[in-house]
Amino acid sequence: MNRTRTLLALPLLMLASSSLAFAQEPEGPQTSAPAPVTPAPRPPVEKRVGANDKVVVPAGTRVGVVLENGISTRSAKAGDSLYFRTSFPITQSNRVIIPVGSYLRGELLESKRPGRIKGRGEFRMRLNTLIFPNGYTVDLNAAPRSADSGGNETMDPEGKVTGPGGKGKDVATVATTTVTGAGIGAIAAGAKGAGIGAGIGGLAGLGAVLLTRGPEAQLPRGSALDIVLEHALALDADQIQYKSVGDSSPITPPPARPE
Repeated sequence: MNRTRTLLALPLLMLASSSLAFAQEPEGPQTSAPAPVTPAPRPPVEKRVGANDKVVVPAGTRVGVVLENGISTRSAKAGDSLYFRTSFPITQSNRVIIPVGSYLRGELLESKRPGRIKGRGEFRMRLNTLIFPNGYTVDLNAAPRSADSGGNETMDPEGKVTGPGGKGKDVATVATTTVTGAGIGAIAAGAKGAGIGAGIGGLAGLGAVLLTRGPEAQLPRGSALDIVLEHALALDADQIQYKSVGDSSPITPPPARPE
């Protein structure tokens, strides 16, 4: 009995399956491709700094530095080492590239004392090496363009510092000794003696001028300088990943000097 029921139900199940499949098929021929499925957007991948990536500081960048050892033509000579530290950070894309407190080493290229008759004291310097707080060291090719030394020195684009002239001081020396000599001569022998004394005083003043050098060119310790990179500086990106970007330290101003 059960077998008979199963045999009778089998054709009915096959007919129902065929009807369901026919109902799911679209009416008429299918002429268009199915709509493309848009993939879900992937989260952005964070770019990591590679070992070979470079950060370029362009030529012409100005770097503020402070002189750590004083310079004077009285004792300076070519080849002397110079030491500086940065006083202001250099940034790029909202990131500190050269932090405050980085060290720079340079040297004197030439030094000349002022003459006794003419000529001013002058020296020329160059900065060769930049050392970051983490010890990363790079070659530097830079020259100072301006300096605040508290004196009357001037600086040219080649990094040459020239001291003030001494003509005004020399004239004052001659005038003072001339007047002093005239006064002594007048006391000794009247008007005639005054003329003789003036001549003697003038000669003494001239002698003093001939034996005295003009003012030395100098930059005291603590002088603020502005240096300019003459060539682009390529830095290894993985070497300038700082946990600290440097702490500013008080700048000792150069001592006040007489006019």
